[in-house]
Amino acid sequence: MTTMTLEATVAHGRRNGNSEPEYATIGDRLREARKARGLSLRHLAAVLGVSPSLISQVETGRAKPSVNTLYALANELGISLDSLLFMDTEPITPASSAAAIPDPSDPADAPLPHDPVQRASSRMSIRLGSGVVWERLTTESIRTVDFLYVTYEVGGASSPENEYQRHSGQEWGYILSGTLRVKIGFDEYVLGPGDAITFDSGTPHRLANDGDEPVRAVWYVLGRRTPEIAGASAEPAASPFARVGRRG
Repeated sequence: MTTMTLEATVAHGRRNGNSEPEYATIGDRLREARKARGLSLRHLAAVLGVSPSLISQVETGRAKPSVNTLYALANELGISLDSLLFMDTEPITPASSAAAIPDPSDPADAPLPHDPVQRASSRMSIRLGSGVVWERLTTESIRTVDFLYVTYEVGGASSPENEYQRHSGQEWGYILSGTLRVKIGFDEYVLGPGDAITFDSGTPHRLANDGDEPVRAVWYVLGRRTPEIAGASAEPAASPFARVGRRG
């Protein structure tokens, strides 16, 4: 049986920079989606290879699920991670068929935010326990698109050492400061300020900061869907969502 790591904090912050845990709210959304699909706790736990008590603790806000755990739950329940974590999205509705999911290769399928300007002082931010912070550069979540200001703290990484993540889509990154080590398949690159990279997200990859200063970059991901992981762990790969809050 796979053990789901309880390592990441999920919180919804306020504009003044304070944050409060929103485990109960996230648990409510998970429970709503599970019941909408007619799944029992025992059935869902069996599919994910965990105990029913863990699912129950996540739904009641007593457990702090890791990003991998949240992604596995969202994927199995047919909901987006954005709708689960970002409290400014529409109520979650499990997809009833493949037709309900827009074509990730066509950005035109994704409605743009009503407000075109995202101010630096009010970005939604997401912090991983692994030392990575994503700040959303759009005023609303956009289906199949991630446009982000990313910080890799010293020692921060997109996945544990010797593990690679992969998912559908393509990625573009531009380094503003620091040094980022990027492994794509069997190839490895070290990026510095002014360097840019483009790659297919379906190729196993890992991003890490093993330097002595934070890495800051602008990242764009198109067509992100179900994640997978290749390497030592059998858990799904982490999407960079773990703590949600307002910057400022």
